[in-house]
Amino acid sequence: MTTQSELYALHASFAQQRLWFLDQLSPGQALYNMPAALRLCGPLQTAALEMTLREIVRRHETLRTTFRLQDDELMQMVSIEQEHHLPLHDLTGLDESERAAQLNTLLREAAGQPFDLSAGPLFRTDLFKVQDEEHILLLNLHHIISDGWSMGVLVRELSALYGAFVDGMPSPLEELPIQYADYAHFQRDWMQDEALDGLIEFWKNELGHDSYALQLPTDHPRPPGTSVSGDTVAFALPRELNEPLQALCQAEHATPFMVLAAVFQTLLYRYTGQTDLRMGTPVAGRDSEEVEGLIGFFVNNVVLRADLSGTPSFREVLQRVKKSALAAFEHQEVPFEKLVEELQPERDLSVSPLFQVLFVLQNAPLANLELKGLEWSLLDLHSGTAKFDLTLSMSETADGLQGELEYKTDLFERATMERMGGHFGNLLAAVLQDPSRPVSEVPFLSDAELEQLLVDFNSTDKDYPQEHGLHELFERQVERTPDSIALIDGDTRLTYAELNARANQIASHLAAKGIAPGKLVGLYMNRSAALVTALLAVLKTGAAYVPLDPNYPAERVLFTLEDASVALLITETAHADRLQGHGCELLCLDAAEAELSAHTGAGNLPASSTPTDLAYVIYTSGSTGRPKGVAIEHHSAVTLVHWAHEAYAPDEYAGVLFSTSICFDLSIFELFVPLAGGGKVILAENALALPELPARDEVTLINTVPSAIAELHRMQAIPLSVRVINLAGEPLKGALVQALYGVPTVEKVYNLYGPSEDTTYSTYALIERESQKQPLIGRPLPRTKAYVLSPELQPVPLGAPGELLLGGGGLARGYLNRPELTAEKFIPSPFAEGERLYRTGDLVRYLPDGSLDYLGRLDHQVKVRGFRIELGEIEAVLLAHPQVQEATVIVREDQPGDQRVVAYVVAAGEELPTASDLRTAVKQKLPDYMVPSAFLLLDALPLTPNGKIDRKALPAPDPSSATTEYIAPRTETETKLAALWAELLGIERVGIHDNFYDLGGHSLLAMQLVTRVRPVFAVELPVRSLFEVATVAELSTMIETLQQQQATAPSRPTMKKLNRERRTL
Repeated sequence: MTTQSELYALHASFAQQRLWFLDQLSPGQALYNMPAALRLCGPLQTAALEMTLREIVRRHETLRTTFRLQDDELMQMVSIEQEHHLPLHDLTGLDESERAAQLNTLLREAAGQPFDLSAGPLFRTDLFKVQDEEHILLLNLHHIISDGWSMGVLVRELSALYGAFVDGMPSPLEELPIQYADYAHFQRDWMQDEALDGLIEFWKNELGHDSYALQLPTDHPRPPGTSVSGDTVAFALPRELNEPLQALCQAEHATPFMVLAAVFQTLLYRYTGQTDLRMGTPVAGRDSEEVEGLIGFFVNNVVLRADLSGTPSFREVLQRVKKSALAAFEHQEVPFEKLVEELQPERDLSVSPLFQVLFVLQNAPLANLELKGLEWSLLDLHSGTAKFDLTLSMSETADGLQGELEYKTDLFERATMERMGGHFGNLLAAVLQDPSRPVSEVPFLSDAELEQLLVDFNSTDKDYPQEHGLHELFERQVERTPDSIALIDGDTRLTYAELNARANQIASHLAAKGIAPGKLVGLYMNRSAALVTALLAVLKTGAAYVPLDPNYPAERVLFTLEDASVALLITETAHADRLQGHGCELLCLDAAEAELSAHTGAGNLPASSTPTDLAYVIYTSGSTGRPKGVAIEHHSAVTLVHWAHEAYAPDEYAGVLFSTSICFDLSIFELFVPLAGGGKVILAENALALPELPARDEVTLINTVPSAIAELHRMQAIPLSVRVINLAGEPLKGALVQALYGVPTVEKVYNLYGPSEDTTYSTYALIERESQKQPLIGRPLPRTKAYVLSPELQPVPLGAPGELLLGGGGLARGYLNRPELTAEKFIPSPFAEGERLYRTGDLVRYLPDGSLDYLGRLDHQVKVRGFRIELGEIEAVLLAHPQVQEATVIVREDQPGDQRVVAYVVAAGEELPTASDLRTAVKQKLPDYMVPSAFLLLDALPLTPNGKIDRKALPAPDPSSATTEYIAPRTETETKLAALWAELLGIERVGIHDNFYDLGGHSLLAMQLVTRVRPVFAVELPVRSLFEVATVAELSTMIETLQQQQATAPSRPTMKKLNRERRTL
């Protein structure tokens, strides 16, 4: 290392370059302030303190440094001399309460005041006089000239110099052999060395080129752009952990850093389920004795990659972390800024590159402070910012381990961080007690948390009558309201007595044919009153019905009939030819009048079914392509009906639209909630046929899927009689809910969730009017248990994602004739002996109020370029666009390895939105990685027969959209800008739609481009503009707009760069 003489335009270090760049991205922020406040008690000699501070500033060039761009390079501008001031704020004239409040305000204002890197000073001090012998000294440095080690240097020099000056003695400190600028110069020389190539190659192999994002569950959606607001939560660990911690370190030949880092990575794994984890950790970056006494920005961040795959014990995780840490520290010389430049991770202002969580183990830098004649203590002071999503700082003290979590308040609530601090302590205690236990099974939730998650959130016990079957609920209602209308099919209206009489006639005929409990009867009929009558008749015999849709392919119908061993198939003559040869007896109701007439006037059959007999078997799609029959018993369906009669008022289900195929379980609600409660079933071919129904104005409750109700709303076809809308079967968007509340008569909109395996509905949420939040799926229904568990069936923390497992009275018997699949999906409950849980395969999380938030499917998680994407969030932004009526977003992989987010949009009117308009709208609301790569305008979204969006039928984007076609510059601004890009990026030509980062640009090149734009176009372009608009066309538009808004910016004076004499270190 060499020194350079006392000349003052000197290159900045790589770390300083990055910090300067980040400051330009978020100007006017206190993100990199490093404040420390000391309470000094005793006779303070202010003059000696001022002399001390002035001497420290004289000794360290960094404390006299500012920064400026010169010839496209960032330079340190070092002043030969700089007078340092210590402002005194006298608060002794205030009473005690006012003094405390004013002191707190002034301290926070001073600590949070941003630094101007070009004007300085970057080291500020303030003295607050509280009483005659009580003062507060505030030291505040910008991180670009300091780091944690530097604070220790500052404290040591403050102690030595103040003690000497109080005694009237000269400085006892030797002159510094070199200055920080010498280190920066050495670093640049070293970066040209071939040895660097080997170090960078290590990091490329260690981290790869894939972008990485830790999927830590947040309390709030990640905002677009840079977020810096932060806070801290402190926690202490028992001193009793010190001895077992040291014992484990000795046994595993590891350091406390390695053990604590392994615990933190294990905790992150338990929060996220990710087995490939990366976190940052700082290293001092002072490998030479000559730099140990300098105040400056030497610290470097290295990335620790953790592998928690398999089922490792904590001892195994510790060894993996040890190996990773030793290798990282061995290759720590590569500046983090250079690493980012080389690896080129996916850029997004809202996500820090390479890692989002930092771990620090540090010694308190003020531990060695001694001020002659004074007693001191450190005040808790925070700048109100956070550099990373989460930083865990641990320190070893005489009282045990102390921890502090610094977090972004835009992402996390304080209560969440308080719980995490407790989880860290619990996890550490558990692994110290038994390091051989698999980390996936180590308990870390408190007893109170377990009680909340397993008991409080599942306090759903309810004693509903279970002795009657579904048909018996209907029969009892017939006795109460025989003359009320029960069923409306077009112009046909049947009273309860009439519907019951018809059902009894068919039931009596079926019983004569041997249909009885334990039998399965198929229903293959068009949607009509006859279908409802036949369904009720089957239940009256004690048999269970198996619904079949006439629109299904013949192969699927044949499979169902054979798999269910259907004893009888009820159908109509129109379908008879199609059903010949299927091997089961047919009963064509419309051709059996003579046979049925023999049973005219038949009464209700004697009760023959029990609560545990099957009511129906609904076949759903199977992952192997083989449909599976979900077998539901009477008591489960009866529980659903009893709950609905509690949750909804009779006038709300007075007229229920029966629009769902009986092959889907939503039909259970639509049929039996009204029929068991005195309401009307209003039959429709499907939900979209509602406008054509003669009885449409009698519909009070619609129970359907979001995509169907959205179309009805678009058609302005929701009758003004509708009071309640139930939505299920698809993720629900908040914008749709608010649109539905715009219908004058709609009073309630429910979001319901449930698989067929848990009898239609498992959870429900009443969505509030005017709510701006994404709709939740709510709380468990009565007699339903909902657990959010890890793959090892361990409860996950509040707010963390996990698989939803359902239990309680609504569970299906299982899958018909599929014992292995039943055993796989319906497992013994680990929380209640003799009970079962159903594994839904759905990813959810519990919120603090006990509501469930649906996150997606476990087996279809959307992850693109390392980022998990909530497609519904993109859809919500698109739906908020005034020119968009409908939208859906999917991830396509039309070319192997090329995953793309693609948006499909239906316009709201004749004026069609352009892809550019939609892209701009999304970019204004969401992070860059969530912006679709293609937008396709469709006349209508394709729907399945059940009314859901048919994502398989969505067309692929034009292959030419995968790459950018070259389009030459069209204007003078575009021509000049394209030439600047080509020169800076070292390429032959640049088209107006080429992306800066796709062409190899990075943050430092973006900084250089901004400086080159200034003299060519006479505008001051914000550095962040290259993240917001990344093509020549977009940037040209921005430049032309700025030119209209501002006068030509005056050029900065330049300073001559001078050489220093070199001295070998």
